[in-house]
Amino acid sequence: MSEQILLQGKILGIEEFLLSRPGGVTPARSNGEELLAGRSQWITLLCEVLPRALLAEFGLARVLLGSSGGGQFLLVLPGESRGPAEEFLASTARQIAELGGGYLKLLWGVTENLGDWSVVRKRLNEELQRKRATPLAGRGADAFQPFTAMAPVDVDAYFSKELGLNVREASMVGWSPETPAMVHPGGGKHTWTLTTNLSLESITLARHAAPSEDGRSAATVPTLARRAQGRSLWGVLRGDVDSFGVRLRRLTSIEEHVQLSVLYKQFFAGELEVLCSMPEFWRKVTILYSGGDDFAVYGAWDALLLLAREVQRLFHLFTEENLKDFPGPEGKTISMAVALAPEMHYPIASVYEEAGRNLELAKAADKDCIYALGRVLEWKQLADAADLKDTVTKLIGDYRLSRQFLQELRSFYQRQVFGNGSEDDNNPTRTWRFQRRFNRILSGTRDREFQKLRTHLINEMVGRKSAEVKLRPAGLVALEWARLMSEV
Repeated sequence: MSEQILLQGKILGIEEFLLSRPGGVTPARSNGEELLAGRSQWITLLCEVLPRALLAEFGLARVLLGSSGGGQFLLVLPGESRGPAEEFLASTARQIAELGGGYLKLLWGVTENLGDWSVVRKRLNEELQRKRATPLAGRGADAFQPFTAMAPVDVDAYFSKELGLNVREASMVGWSPETPAMVHPGGGKHTWTLTTNLSLESITLARHAAPSEDGRSAATVPTLARRAQGRSLWGVLRGDVDSFGVRLRRLTSIEEHVQLSVLYKQFFAGELEVLCSMPEFWRKVTILYSGGDDFAVYGAWDALLLLAREVQRLFHLFTEENLKDFPGPEGKTISMAVALAPEMHYPIASVYEEAGRNLELAKAADKDCIYALGRVLEWKQLADAADLKDTVTKLIGDYRLSRQFLQELRSFYQRQVFGNGSEDDNNPTRTWRFQRRFNRILSGTRDREFQKLRTHLINEMVGRKSAEVKLRPAGLVALEWARLMSEV
C-alpha cells in the first residue's frame, strides 16, 4: 500500500500586496475599490482553486482536499504524487510572484502522515518556517549572479474587471495549466461552481456587492456614502477571530483540524452573504473578502456599525453551538474595527490599512471587542452606546434641541479627561454637580417623556450607583454616533 503524505500550502505577503500601489493607470475618479476587491477575491479564490486544480490534474479524488481558504490549504496525497505536486506548485509560485508584484510568495511543506497529529503539524510548520527563513536555499551560486529585472506586469485590468466585477456575477470559475496562478470567471480546463453552501463539488465564496443606482454594477464608495443616514461617510469594517491559531494548535487530530477549519470558513462566507442581503444592508455594504477566520467589508458608515453587532451576535451563537466541547476561550470570540474615510474620494486601500491598525489596537487592548469612532469598546459597551445614541437622537429630533447640545455633552468628557482650568478640574466631579450642569442644558420643558429620557441619559453616561462622575467610554462613542446621524 502506498504511503500517504500531507501537503500544506501557504501564501505570504497578502497584506502588503493588497496595500501596494496600482501598477497601471487608475481612473481619476476611482477610489480603487474595484482593484482592492479584485485582489482580495483573487487571493480568496486562489487558495480554493489551487488544491482542487492539483487534484484534478493528477486524477485524484476530490475527497483528498482537507481544508482550503484563508491564505492556505491542506491536502492528503499518495506518496508517488509528491514530485509532480511540488513541480506543479513551483510553476504556480513563479506566476504568483509575478502577478503579485513581488509581494506574494507561495510556500509549501510536505511530510508523511505518520504519528500523532501534533507531531505531524509540527513537522509541516518547521518545513514552512525553514523555507521562509532561507529563501535562497537550493539556488546555489546562481542566487548571486547579476540578473535582468523583469518588466512590470500590468495586471490591474485582470484584478479590477475580470475578478473585481465579473466574478460577482459568475456562476463558476475556471483554471487552466497555461496560467496556473490565474482564476477566470467562466471557462477553463477545470471548472467549479460558486456557492455559499458547503460542498466538495463547489467553492464557497461570499461576493455580495451593493448595487449601483441603475443596478448594472457595484456601487462606488461615494454612492455608498450618500446612502448613509445623516452625514455622507463611508468606511471599512474588518474582523478577526481571537486566538484562532492557538485553537488550531490545541486540536488533537487532522479530522478535528479539517472540521473546524471548514466550519469557520463556512460561517464567514455564508453568514456574511445572508446578512448583507438583508434589507438594511444590501444597498449599503459590499464584501471585500471572507477568509478562514477573518473578513472585510466596506460601505456606508452607519451600516458598518450595525453589521458589526450582527456578525458578533451570530458568531457568539455559532461558537456556543459548535465549540461547546472544546475547553478554553480561544477561537470563541471575535474582535473588529471600523475606519472611516476622511473625505468622499479617499483611496480605499488607505482606509483598509487604517482599519487594520485599529484592529491591532482593539486586540492589544483586550479580546472580544471593537474599535469604533475612536474608542475600543467591549461588545456590551457598544450595545450601550447604541442605546444611548437612540436616546440622544430622540431628544434632538422630537424635542428640537440644537446640535450645540451634543457639544455641551462632549464638554463633560473634555473637563474630566483634559481639564479646562476651572477650580475643581483636579477633583472628581460630584454627581449632583454634573446633574446641575446637565439640567441647565436640558431646561425648558417638564414633559414626562422628556424627563424620562433625561434621567436615562444621565444614568447611562454616569452610572446609576456612582457618587462621583465616572463617565462611561460608551458615552463618547454614542455622542459621536449621534452627531454623525444628526448631520446632513
